[in-house]
Amino acid sequence: MKKIITLITIVSFTFLGFSQEDQEPEKSVIQEYTPSKLLNKGQWDIKWFNNLYTQTESTFSDGEEPRQTFFTSTLDIFTGVSESSSFNVGLLLEFRSNVINDRNALDVFSFDGERGTARSGFTSFAPAVKFNPIKSVSNFTIQTAFHIPLVDNETEDGVFLDQKGFIFQNRFFYDYTFPSGDWQIFTELNTEYNFGKKEDSFANNSLSLTPGVFLSYFPSQKFTILALVQHQQRIDTGNDFEQDFTAVGGGAKYQLSKVLNIETLYTNFVRGNNTGLGQTFNIGLRALF
Repeated sequence: MKKIITLITIVSFTFLGFSQEDQEPEKSVIQEYTPSKLLNKGQWDIKWFNNLYTQTESTFSDGEEPRQTFFTSTLDIFTGVSESSSFNVGLLLEFRSNVINDRNALDVFSFDGERGTARSGFTSFAPAVKFNPIKSVSNFTIQTAFHIPLVDNETEDGVFLDQKGFIFQNRFFYDYTFPSGDWQIFTELNTEYNFGKKEDSFANNSLSLTPGVFLSYFPSQKFTILALVQHQQRIDTGNDFEQDFTAVGGGAKYQLSKVLNIETLYTNFVRGNNTGLGQTFNIGLRALF
């Protein structure tokens, strides 16, 4: 009898060991829920992202210029609404604070509205949808949004705040995780058609194409470091203004809990035409539940 019990015990532990080995470890949000991933019905994804762009150089002049700083804070809210997890709906909100005339970069957080040097406020909102157009390629998705401006004037007292025009935006997302699971490549093509009265905005009646490539390495499931390259090409369709720039950078993401993760990002504008040549400093928080 003792031999039988011993044999059963050995078989049970052996089977349990094989079962645990066969089970793949649960992926963290930063590994699984890239922008290419759609939410299940009832899931919520809330991302608060903050971008500080500052420049003392541009392609409009030679040498150093008075510092200009532009802060953009966005809140993106999405939820899954379909049983097949193939369709999400969302809302995008944007707040901006800009300072010019050589004010300190951190003055964007003063929100003082000093005439001739500063402006701030909510500048746009956008209803959005996100969907998977090809069922056999689950990691390819499209996000479509219609941005509605909230600014009365693009520039007041020489201070630019945001574009005064409507934007029809489509973002194409695709990611691929290498078999080892340690490396992941994410690609994006952002297309924006800006329209409105020609006199209201420099960007109206233009089309922007912004491809980007992000390469991530995961030292652990909860932590990733990444490198990126982005290029923007603004094509004039009737407002006599064209623009392009290229930015490179890097960053990191960390999974604070099952729900919350944090990310930081730095980019440098290395070249361009009709644009500033500055740097961006970014930080974001994301909650998925």
